[in-house]
Amino acid sequence: MKLDATDPRLWRDAALDWQRWAAAAGRWAAELRSCAAGLRAVWTGAAADALATRIGALVLRLQLFRLDCWAADQALDEFAAAISRAKPGGDIAAATAADDTAARLLHSLFSTDARPPGVDPPSCTAAPAEVAGWWAELSPAQRDWLSATQPGWIGSLDGLPAAARDRANRLLLDGMSVENPLPEGDGPRAYLLDINPSGDGQAVVALGDPDKADHVVTQVPGMTADLASYGGELARAERIAVRAAELAPDRATSAIMWLGYDAPDFVGEAAGRSSANAGAAGLRRFQEGLRSAHEGTPARQTVIGHSYGSLVVGTAAARPGFDADSLVFVGSPGVGVDSAADLHAPAGEVWASTSYSDVIQYTALSPRSIAEDAVLSQVGPAGALLAFGRPEDDLYFGTNPADPAFGARRFASQPGAGHLGYWDEGGPALDALATIALGRGDVIPR
Repeated sequence: MKLDATDPRLWRDAALDWQRWAAAAGRWAAELRSCAAGLRAVWTGAAADALATRIGALVLRLQLFRLDCWAADQALDEFAAAISRAKPGGDIAAATAADDTAARLLHSLFSTDARPPGVDPPSCTAAPAEVAGWWAELSPAQRDWLSATQPGWIGSLDGLPAAARDRANRLLLDGMSVENPLPEGDGPRAYLLDINPSGDGQAVVALGDPDKADHVVTQVPGMTADLASYGGELARAERIAVRAAELAPDRATSAIMWLGYDAPDFVGEAAGRSSANAGAAGLRRFQEGLRSAHEGTPARQTVIGHSYGSLVVGTAAARPGFDADSLVFVGSPGVGVDSAADLHAPAGEVWASTSYSDVIQYTALSPRSIAEDAVLSQVGPAGALLAFGRPEDDLYFGTNPADPAFGARRFASQPGAGHLGYWDEGGPALDALATIALGRGDVIPR
């Protein structure tokens, strides 16, 4: 009865309060830095040096305070999510376990003094499993010191817990002149797993903690994806997590938008494989890191490639050792191989769909500009067939994965989906994506 009366929104509201405290402390730290810089401009000598040292120490303490604020935010939000999953079935055991976990995390906050680690850091070539082992040897105080003083390094390390990377990257985000990729409003808590302002910008954001999830979906976007368009890309990934929660409310699903590569900006760039080759290496390491950092029973890891992103995924999966339990290709220009058998995935776990109105399958030999594609995607399946004839089987980067000859398991898309409608709410494609992520075999084939 107590579980029935519990309102998870109370803990989500409390989590948001801790986010606000972190933001306030960030403003205080920025003011102190500005004050220190102003004093340095007009004051020198031993006294000035001593004051600068004291201000630096105070800024460090504020940064450590912010890390713990975000840790409290994470603990409360994940507790709220766990209670939401436990309520429909009245799972008291799950609710009790979630309460114990949240209490343990909250009791550990604001109680340690940060100090440098006494062990050597992992080499730049260390595998994610080695990174995870190194992190496990550190004390909480040592981890906090590294996160506060080297947030850029800690935030980028595959193999570290998502919670630790998120806190470090949120610190790092303050000093960047980039658009914040984190969503606002209701929905699963966002974990900032990587942020890179160079070029068009790169970001990796998980919705829900992937280290505690039963199912983890990594989605790789295609051409023109950047920080400016990241909000729309992330919203599409979120729909998979939301739909999966509707289909399996007792299971936790984390959806990740992985823009960890420099996506092509123009058709000329997208006609080559260099971006895909570079992205595939990063994606392989990222997936390995998810596996290394996960807690408890291994999660089912699904990787979705959209448009040029499907070539990134296909390139990553063409070599052995790719940590994915399922591969999904939507709106693909080809995945770099001509058969599902050439991809390293469990049997029956390569999936594909391309809407009849997605012009990517009609422009295999001469890819059109994004503007042209956007117009053509509105003409519907009949217009596409009149304009281009039958869909191409041999696309720019190999056999169309949605063609029966490729050997993937095909699923339905709504005919008018165009190039971006695979995530439309109420459509068959979204249902299929969520069902595949859950590992269920009841996807209706096309």
